Amino acid sequence: MPAPKNKLKAALAKGELQIGLWLATGHPLMAEIGATAGFDWCLIDGEHAPNDIPTILAQLQAMNGAGAAPVVRVPIGQDWVLKQVLDIGVQTVMVPMVETAEDAEAMVRAVRYPPDGARGLAASMVRASNYNAIADYATTANDEICLIVQVESARAIENIDTIAAVDGVDVVFIGPADLSADMGFIGNAGAPEVNAAVKHAVERIRAAGKAVGIIGGGDY
Repeated sequence: MPAPKNKLKAALAKGELQIGLWLATGHPLMAEIGATAGFDWCLIDGEHAPNDIPTILAQLQAMNGAGAAPVVRVPIGQDWVLKQVLDIGVQTVMVPMVETAEDAEAMVRAVRYPPDGARGLAASMVRASNYNAIADYATTANDEICLIVQVESARAIENIDTIAAVDGVDVVFIGPADLSADMGFIGNAGAPEVNAAVKHAVERIRAAGKAVGIIGGGDY
C-alpha cells in the first residue's frame, strides 16, 4: 500500500485555485469546525500560534476525514522540526522566512527520504505510515509531500527567480506583513512599494510554473 494521496498537491499541480483557512487557536474543536466549513485546506500555525507537536497532532486527528486538506506551518525551517511534523502524518508543510535558493533546497532535502533528501527514516513506528500498516510508505512518501516556502523579506524578493526555480518547491507563499516590515513599512502591508514587490513576486513565481500563495485581502 502506498502513501495516501495528497489532494492539495494534486489540485495545485492541475492549476486549480485552492482557498484555505488559518487556524491559530491551538484547539482541536476549532480545527474540526474549520475543516468542515468548505475550505480546500486548513493551516495549523506552528509559528505564531500556541502550538507544539502534541497540539498539532490533536488537531490533525480532529480534521481527519473532515474535508479540508491539513497544512502545517512550522516555526522554523530546521530538519528536526520538519521530521517531527512529517512523522505525525503531515503531507503539506509551510516553511517561513526562506530567503535564498539554498534555503529552499535545504527544505526540499529535509522533507524527502534518501536518496532525494535527508529525512530520517522511522516509518515502522510513526503515525504517517499508520504505524507500519502502510507498508510502502517509505518508498512512496516523497511523491506526496507538498512543500510551501514563504518569501517574506526584501532579500527573498530579490532572489525570487532562483527560489521559484528550485525543484521540489510546490508553492511560493508571499508574506506581506513581514515583507512590509523588512521594507520599512511596518504595519502598512498595503504601501505602494510593498504592493509593487508583491506583484513582481507573483509574476515571477507564475513565470517559473509554480503555484503562488498569499493571504487574502490585498489587491494583488
